[in-house]
Amino acid sequence: MVQEILASIQNPHILPTPPMGFNNWARFMCDLNETLFTDTADAMSSNGLLAAGYKRINLDDCWMNYQREENGSLAWNTTKFPRGLPWLGEYVKSKGFTFGIYEDAGNLTCGGYPGSLGYEEMDAKTFASWGIDYLKLDGCNVFPEHGRTLQEKYQSLYGTWHDILSRMDHPLIFSESAPAYFADPKNFTDWYTVMGWVPHFGELARHSVDILVYSGAGSAWDSIMTNYQFNTLVARYQRPGYYNDPDFLIPDHPGLSMDEKRSQFALWASFSAPLIISAHIPDLSGDDISFLTHRALIEVDQDPLAQQATLASRDGEVDVLTRSLADGSRLVTVLNRGSGTADRRISLDILGLSSGCVYSAVDLWDGSTRSVEGYVDVRLNTHATAVYKLSVPGECSTVVPTGMIFNTASGKCLTASTGVEFRTCGGERRQVWSVTPSGAVYALSDTSRCLSVHGGSATLQPCDGGVRQMWSYGITGNLKNVESGLCLTEGSGVGDCAYELNSQVFGLPGGVLIVG
Repeated sequence: MVQEILASIQNPHILPTPPMGFNNWARFMCDLNETLFTDTADAMSSNGLLAAGYKRINLDDCWMNYQREENGSLAWNTTKFPRGLPWLGEYVKSKGFTFGIYEDAGNLTCGGYPGSLGYEEMDAKTFASWGIDYLKLDGCNVFPEHGRTLQEKYQSLYGTWHDILSRMDHPLIFSESAPAYFADPKNFTDWYTVMGWVPHFGELARHSVDILVYSGAGSAWDSIMTNYQFNTLVARYQRPGYYNDPDFLIPDHPGLSMDEKRSQFALWASFSAPLIISAHIPDLSGDDISFLTHRALIEVDQDPLAQQATLASRDGEVDVLTRSLADGSRLVTVLNRGSGTADRRISLDILGLSSGCVYSAVDLWDGSTRSVEGYVDVRLNTHATAVYKLSVPGECSTVVPTGMIFNTASGKCLTASTGVEFRTCGGERRQVWSVTPSGAVYALSDTSRCLSVHGGSATLQPCDGGVRQMWSYGITGNLKNVESGLCLTEGSGVGDCAYELNSQVFGLPGGVLIVG
C-alpha cells in the first residue's frame, strides 16, 4: 500500500508548489521595521522578482511587543511598525504580494518575545484578522513534560496548530520548524520521527540548522553545504503539497562568490525547495536578480511533480543528482564541491536512462542544446553547479530509478563486490543501483546479480525474479526484504527491522515506490 503524505487539513492543494518570496531573518535578524518591508515590496515589484514568482513577504522574529495585551492578544511593536501590521499587510497586497508572519510553539520566541503556548486559538484568529496567510512556527522554549518525551511534546503542540488551522475558512500555510531541533547526527531516530509527522500537519518544514546569518562568523558556503547535505537525507518525505525546507537563499552574503550564489539557487531549485530570499533586496546587483529570476530553473523548482532530486553518484568532489519532471524529461544537476576545476563524464545510465538512446540536452543556465548519447561531459569551476534537462524520446521513455543507496547517518554507500558492503562513496559504478518495479535491486557494475538475502546475510545472487530478491522501501527509510522480513543494515548486512535505527535508514534513488 502506498503511503500518501498529506499536507495540512489533508489537502495538498493548499500549497501545490513550493513557496517563493522574502524573509528578513538571515539578513537582518531582529533589525526589522515597517520601512524595510515597504522598501522590499517596492523593489521586488519593480526589479522582476515579483513577476518571477516571489510573491510572499514574510516577517520573522522580533516584530511584537515583549508583553501581550490585557486580553491576552499579541501586539506589534509600534516603534518598528507605526502604522501597524494590518496596514503593512494591505500595503504589500496592493503591490501583488501575500503576507506572512512568525511565532513560536513554546512560551517564548527565540528572541524572547511571547510564544503561542496556551494562546494558539487566539493567535490564529489574530493573524487571520491582520490578513496573514502564512505562519512560520518556530520551536524555541519547548520543554518535555511528565509522561511525554520532548519529541512527543513538539508533536502535540504542532498538532494543536494543525487542528486549529484545519478549522479555518482559509487555512494559513503552515511552515514548521520542529525537525530542526532534532537534527543530531549522533542519533537521527527522533529527527526522523518528527520528519514522519510534519508532512501530515503542514506544507513545509525546516529540517535542520539555520543558514549562516549575514553578520555570523564562519563560511557561508560551508553553511549552504551543511543544509544541502541535510536535505539529501530526507527526499523520501517530499510530495506535492509538502516540501523539505533547507532554509533561506542568501544572495547578498559577502562571503559568497557568484558561482556559489548560483549553486545555492540551482540546488534549491533542483530540490523543489522553498525559494525564500533573505537579503537587502533594493541593493541586489543585476547579476543577482538575473539568476534569482532565471525562468528555466524556477520552472524546475515549481514543477508539478515536486520531486526532490536525489543523489545518483558522489565522489570526493562531485555530486550528481537527478529527478523526473512532469513533462517526462529528466533533470541532471552536477555540483563541484571541490576546491579546483572538475571535469566529469556523466554516464546516462546512472540517471536511469538508456545508454543506447540519443537525448536532447538543454543547459538550463544558458539555454544551449546538444544531442547526447551514452554520457554528458561537464566541466565546472570550484563550487559551481550545472543543470541539464534531457528530453526523453518516446522509444526510450522508460526511466528506471537509479542512484546511490547510502546510509543517511554514516554517509557510506552500498557497494557491490563479491558480496555487498558499505564503503566511502567514490562515484564507482558498483555504488550505483537500479530498482525495478518489482523491487529487484542491482548494481550497474553487474546487472546480472541482484541484492538478495541468503543464509541470513545480504549478498548478490543471479537475478531470478524470486521473492528473496524483492525489496520494499518504507517512509522510515528501511529497505526491507520481502521474503525474510529482514532490513538492510550497515555493519551486519541485514537484521531485524528496528524503528528509525541509524544503521537501517537509507537514501534511495528518487522514484522508488514508498510503502507504508
